Amino acid sequence: MKFDIVIVGGGIVGLATALSVLDKSPGKKVLVLEKENEVAKHQTGNNSGVIHSGLYYKPGSLKAKNCIHGYNLLIDFCKRNDVPFELCGKIVVATEEKEVPLLKNLFERGAQNGLTGFKMLNAAQLKEYEPYVNGVAGFFVPQTGIVDYKVVAEKYASLIISRGGEIHLSEKVVDIKLASQSVTVITEKTTYESKQLINCAGLYSDKIAKLSTPEVDVKIIPFRGEYYKLKKEKEYLVKNLIYPVPDPNFPFLGVHFTRMMKGGVEAGPNAVLAFRREGYKRTDINLSELAETLAWPGFRKVAKKYWRTGMGEMYRSFSKAAFTKALQKLMPEIQEQDLVDGGAGVRAQACDRTGGLVDDFLILEKPQVINVCNAPSPAATSSLSIGQTVAELALKKM
Repeated sequence: MKFDIVIVGGGIVGLATALSVLDKSPGKKVLVLEKENEVAKHQTGNNSGVIHSGLYYKPGSLKAKNCIHGYNLLIDFCKRNDVPFELCGKIVVATEEKEVPLLKNLFERGAQNGLTGFKMLNAAQLKEYEPYVNGVAGFFVPQTGIVDYKVVAEKYASLIISRGGEIHLSEKVVDIKLASQSVTVITEKTTYESKQLINCAGLYSDKIAKLSTPEVDVKIIPFRGEYYKLKKEKEYLVKNLIYPVPDPNFPFLGVHFTRMMKGGVEAGPNAVLAFRREGYKRTDINLSELAETLAWPGFRKVAKKYWRTGMGEMYRSFSKAAFTKALQKLMPEIQEQDLVDGGAGVRAQACDRTGGLVDDFLILEKPQVINVCNAPSPAATSSLSIGQTVAELALKKM
């Protein structure tokens, strides 16, 4: 079975890439291979549903460029294809005076990234946006929104099929063989031949990369983010989205409140090491995958650097009272009994050998293969922009 381009991974980035190829080069034979029985089952289908504005990312980085470009593409896509979304805005809150300099730095970064219309708020002005929030200062970001990324991905998938692309579900890739002019992709069911291979395998992107590119020297470390939901009668406490000032000593955004497109309010997530790559529960353990994580030199350096913060995150994972206390910094009225178990997502975070958690999107090329080896948040917001970038790289080679 011969194709021009085979894409491994039916998450939002893989689907956006397939769609971009078909947009730019109609008639190309494109195949998306997905090991699950549906698209968008992992990172795409288990995230917070936030349309990110591009606030946090280092100016000039791939994250900053793709998030802001992808944001505009996503909004336009949702409008054209009747995908429900809402630009409700969010506030970022400093809960104590020592966080105010960090808040101002973040505000400046947003300005450097081209955001407009956002404004600093004092304690009284914060209450105008979120009456129950606790903070000494903050700012409002009008661009931030909410959407159901599973719905977005399913729309990508339907457009791929309508434009002649193929999506094969329940096909796990087990091997990849490179020849001078082609790539052979072997699944548990059959074999495909392609001119180009694009790896968008998310939590397994490093494993798929190694099949064709043994020199790839990053490891995916899975971090689980666990959420609670507010009881229905307590949803009035949160109008839209409330974020803390991020802890500069930890590469995650901290627990926050998010109104969901499909209804309800989520509180979280924490960030704890998952004991398997698709470990959505504390009891999900794969000894082989866990051993790989613990043996990776880069992870051991990360653990040494962040052990104190990591232990706090782990404690909150097992203690609802501790999780509630973290939320009370932003929302003092929240009580333990106001929270019910929500879901969890797992973030595929690339880690290099020297102990660096890769901070930017990471796209690695060789003649017949493109490996998207790091695409955590804001990859969903950025998906159409990343898809365009990767599609252009692939088509240029053809």
